[in-house]
Amino acid sequence: MIKGLIAALQFLTRIPVNISVDFNKKNLSKATFFFPYVGMLIGLIAGIVGYYMRLLGGDEIGAVFAVLALVVVTGGLHIDGLSDTSDGFFSGRSKERVLEIMKDSRTGTFGVVAVVMDLLLKFVIISKLRTSMFIPSLMLASGNARLTVVMLMAYMKNARPGGMGSMFSDSKPQKYFYAALIIYLIVIIFGFGLKFLIPLGIAFITSGLITLKAYKTIGGLTGDVYGANIEICEIVSLFTFMVASIWI
Repeated sequence: MIKGLIAALQFLTRIPVNISVDFNKKNLSKATFFFPYVGMLIGLIAGIVGYYMRLLGGDEIGAVFAVLALVVVTGGLHIDGLSDTSDGFFSGRSKERVLEIMKDSRTGTFGVVAVVMDLLLKFVIISKLRTSMFIPSLMLASGNARLTVVMLMAYMKNARPGGMGSMFSDSKPQKYFYAALIIYLIVIIFGFGLKFLIPLGIAFITSGLITLKAYKTIGGLTGDVYGANIEICEIVSLFTFMVASIWI
């Protein structure tokens, strides 16, 4: 399982882990187990940076640095997927053409708008979080988003064979999804409280809606859609924490 953890850290983050690991099916399958926990680490780093910058410069400064930390730690990997997905899905073209657009390295208008809205929404929502909820919200929003994508990898059809997305889905990570889900639920319930399950539930619903859109548009999912799913589910989770923070 150590190789799976290393693979998850190397794939999902830019944290320097200078240990060589083959990205074969066995290691990728094991890596999916660690996705939500690596997500929590990403959120923890962003939360700590944002929290102390908030103490120094106020809510807006804290939010700026939290968003910046999310981008730096992940290398903008999922934002790129959101951009490509938006360019393709909103192009109004055929399935084959949409897949071509998503593979194109150039960024179109919809991609730019999606990235701007993604960063702007995160900034606004994070700036509104209560101080006591700041770090937990970022930790669990990042963990929630990556747990939902493991579900997609485990059970949903891939629309583009041969890509990075299909490498994960072809690794058959179903048992690791269930193991990750059970332990993650235990962590939330006993580490945070039952009410913290609400954002996770809404993230799963959001992921289901994204899947329906993807199936309708391209007949399945791709690595770019996985990235878009993570970004959108992070925003939805953060928004739920912001709204519910009054009584959580």
